[in-house]
Amino acid sequence: SFAKDVIALYNYMKDSYVSWHRKAIVVMGLIYFISPIDTIPDIAPLIGYLDDLGVITALIKFLGSELIPYYDSKYRK
Repeated sequence: SFAKDVIALYNYMKDSYVSWHRKAIVVMGLIYFISPIDTIPDIAPLIGYLDDLGVITALIKFLGSELIPYYDSKYRK
Protein backbone atom coordinates (compact mmCIF):
# COMPACT_ATOMS: atom_id res chain seq x y z
CA SER A 1 0.00 0.00 0.00
CA PHE A 2 1.00 3.64 -0.36
CA ALA A 3 1.32 4.06 3.42
CA LYS A 4 3.78 1.15 3.59
CA ASP A 5 5.77 2.70 0.74
CA VAL A 6 6.02 5.99 2.62
CA ILE A 7 7.15 4.18 5.79
CA ALA A 8 9.77 2.30 3.75
CA LEU A 9 11.01 5.64 2.34
CA TYR A 10 11.24 7.01 5.87
CA ASN A 11 13.26 3.99 6.99
CA TYR A 12 15.47 4.36 3.91
CA MET A 13 16.20 7.97 4.84
CA LYS A 14 17.14 7.02 8.41
CA ASP A 15 19.70 4.44 7.25
CA SER A 16 23.23 5.80 7.60
CA TYR A 17 24.50 3.39 4.92
CA VAL A 18 22.40 4.98 2.17
CA SER A 19 24.49 7.46 0.17
CA TRP A 20 23.74 11.17 0.40
CA HIS A 21 22.94 11.45 -3.31
CA ARG A 22 20.29 8.71 -3.08
CA LYS A 23 18.80 10.54 -0.11
CA ALA A 24 18.92 13.80 -2.10
CA ILE A 25 16.72 12.21 -4.78
CA VAL A 26 14.15 11.34 -2.11
CA VAL A 27 14.33 14.84 -0.63
CA MET A 28 13.77 16.44 -4.05
CA GLY A 29 10.70 14.26 -4.57
CA LEU A 30 9.35 15.18 -1.14
CA ILE A 31 9.99 18.88 -1.75
CA TYR A 32 7.95 18.67 -4.94
CA PHE A 33 5.24 16.83 -3.02
CA ILE A 34 4.89 19.55 -0.36
CA SER A 35 5.63 22.51 -2.63
CA PRO A 36 2.69 24.73 -3.58
CA ILE A 37 4.25 25.13 -7.04
CA ASP A 38 3.21 22.09 -9.08
CA THR A 39 2.64 21.09 -12.66
CA ILE A 40 -1.04 20.80 -11.76
CA PRO A 41 -1.99 23.19 -8.92
CA ASP A 42 -3.22 21.45 -5.76
CA ILE A 43 -6.14 23.87 -5.67
CA ALA A 44 -7.79 21.79 -8.40
CA PRO A 45 -9.85 19.18 -6.54
CA LEU A 46 -8.46 15.64 -6.78
CA ILE A 47 -6.61 16.22 -10.06
CA GLY A 48 -4.23 18.64 -8.36
CA TYR A 49 -2.89 15.88 -6.15
CA LEU A 50 -2.39 13.35 -8.95
CA ASP A 51 0.95 14.81 -10.04
CA ASP A 52 2.17 14.73 -6.42
CA LEU A 53 1.12 11.11 -6.12
CA GLY A 54 2.80 10.40 -9.46
CA VAL A 55 6.10 11.88 -8.29
CA ILE A 56 6.11 9.78 -5.12
CA THR A 57 5.13 6.66 -7.08
CA ALA A 58 7.88 7.32 -9.64
CA LEU A 59 10.35 7.81 -6.81
CA ILE A 60 9.41 4.46 -5.28
CA LYS A 61 9.69 2.76 -8.69
CA PHE A 62 13.07 4.45 -9.31
CA LEU A 63 14.47 3.16 -6.03
CA GLY A 64 12.94 -0.24 -6.74
CA SER A 65 14.71 -3.13 -5.07
CA GLU A 66 16.71 -0.76 -2.85
CA LEU A 67 13.56 -0.20 -0.80
CA ILE A 68 12.66 -3.88 -0.26
CA PRO A 69 14.68 -4.33 2.96
CA TYR A 70 13.06 -1.21 4.44
CA TYR A 71 9.61 -2.81 4.43
CA ASP A 72 10.95 -5.27 7.03
CA SER A 73 9.73 -4.90 10.60
CA LYS A 74 13.27 -4.49 11.96
CA TYR A 75 13.20 -0.89 10.70
CA ARG A 76 9.92 -0.09 12.45
CA LYS A 77 10.07 1.51 15.87
